[in-house]
Amino acid sequence: MQLFYNPDITADAAEATFPKDESKHIVKVLRKQTGDLLNITNGNGNFFKAEISAASPSKCTVKILEVTTEKPLPYHLHLAVAPTKLNDRFEWFLEKATEIGISEISPIICDHSERKVIKEERYERILQSAMKQSLKAFIPKLNPAVSFSEFIAKQSEFNGDRFIAHCEETNRFSLKQKLQPKQDILILIGPEGDFSTSEIEATIHAGFTPVMLGESRLRTETAAVVATHSVAFVNEV
Repeated sequence: MQLFYNPDITADAAEATFPKDESKHIVKVLRKQTGDLLNITNGNGNFFKAEISAASPSKCTVKILEVTTEKPLPYHLHLAVAPTKLNDRFEWFLEKATEIGISEISPIICDHSERKVIKEERYERILQSAMKQSLKAFIPKLNPAVSFSEFIAKQSEFNGDRFIAHCEETNRFSLKQKLQPKQDILILIGPEGDFSTSEIEATIHAGFTPVMLGESRLRTETAAVVATHSVAFVNEV
């Protein structure tokens, strides 16, 4: 099934219009015509079966025929991840985490970060593409990049389990031993040079639990995907 994305469709909509770039893709590239059926998601939990009523490359309009609602994940997974030096590695994480299942992503700039600027619009497109490819009805929330200290200061009201995954040889727990099903979870993943000692101490002081993701030393993007899958695995029925 080919899935299209239109964030402006509400569950009670009778019709919808795609923006110019998506309209052009539907009509000019895919050669869809009036009367053709499309499967659409709004990224907010709804799937729509729709019929093209006006196949214009500048303004493709559809009539909604059927609406279904997808159940959200039984947990809220928020990963705060330091952007990698090579941008394609962070993009790989965004794609794979979306396919597996994740609720929210925050790029964080740490003491050892080598990349301090992100391409937010490009990241959003990757999330959209991964959502459509994996036939999901929810798109992860992507937050603007913030400093590590600014992010930690805002997490005091987070009502769930909070973890920091790091590589220092200090007292750490295994993440898989600490995870509980149907629990909201926040996990911090550091940059290639790991979190600094002061950052680790700050999170522990703020109530985060230090964890390890296994015996191997993982790349940032690999660690983030492993953490995402670990949470998904614990929540499998």
